[in-house]
Amino acid sequence: MFWKNRTAFVTGATGFVGAHIVRFLVEKGAKVVCLQRDTVRANSLDIFDLRRRVTVIQGAVEDFALMTRILNEYEIDAVFHLAAQALVGAANRSPLSTFESNIRGTYCLLEACRMSETVARVVVASSDKAYGSHKTLPYQEDFALQGLFPYDVSKTCTDLIAQSFATTYQLPVTITRSANIYGAGDLNLSRIIPGTILSVLNGERPIIRSDGSPVRDFIFAEDIARAYLLLAERIEETRGEAFNFGSGEPIQMLDLVEKIVRLMGQETELPPIVMLKSKIEREIDAQYLASDKIFARFGWKPATNLEVGLQRTIEWYRSNLNLIS
Repeated sequence: MFWKNRTAFVTGATGFVGAHIVRFLVEKGAKVVCLQRDTVRANSLDIFDLRRRVTVIQGAVEDFALMTRILNEYEIDAVFHLAAQALVGAANRSPLSTFESNIRGTYCLLEACRMSETVARVVVASSDKAYGSHKTLPYQEDFALQGLFPYDVSKTCTDLIAQSFATTYQLPVTITRSANIYGAGDLNLSRIIPGTILSVLNGERPIIRSDGSPVRDFIFAEDIARAYLLLAERIEETRGEAFNFGSGEPIQMLDLVEKIVRLMGQETELPPIVMLKSKIEREIDAQYLASDKIFARFGWKPATNLEVGLQRTIEWYRSNLNLIS
């Protein structure tokens, strides 16, 4: 009953993870206000048929006046900040727009939260990318944040800004650092999991745009959405802290793609194409997280292992191919 009639504001609600959080909030009886920057033909909020059940406001998270108006006008209690330029490749091509949305957007929203009389809990999405490159793995929450490439830097800054507001102004904000998220409704088909699934469904060999050696961690979207709600509900115990959310199943990209192809029964007919023979510049070789802290504190662990999560994701894309093609 925690969320019954409680007001929540979700930035990035039309994105993949944001839409899952909105879905959970709506199902739990919350009154949800969503921020939408661009009007696009298909987005995750519409794919989950949530628009009619929430209030959608057009605008940018960098618009401080708009953030202040939303928080005050709708008497927002909980804020989930996910609005960001979320693609690493796009960040490398266009760092300025990435810094504007990911860094400026964060401090504008948090300053509006600081001035609000109703906001009681804020969850800010950082990322495993905020850690940058470390020789020791998995990442622990006390590791230095040392992103170097544009997307990584934007998340390092987002993380530190949130910590600054918590420390300086006692803002009730907590931070998520999650692994790569996958599951139903991801329309960024350049990402490796939906891109591979779509290729196989279309009878095409999936393409690995690297040498296949990078190691990453993947966590199911429903698991991370529940984690966001947990942190918000326990804000008195989580304020000012960051928490890692990973699966504990790091995997090489080539192995991941081969696993998806095998689960789809096409390992013989559609083996992956590995584009490069050497590692990509501006890409970290291995990134994965330890989730010991959140388990020790609250008993949280992912409910969905990689194989089951991939199977569920494959079935969703197979059933909804008409919505995304």
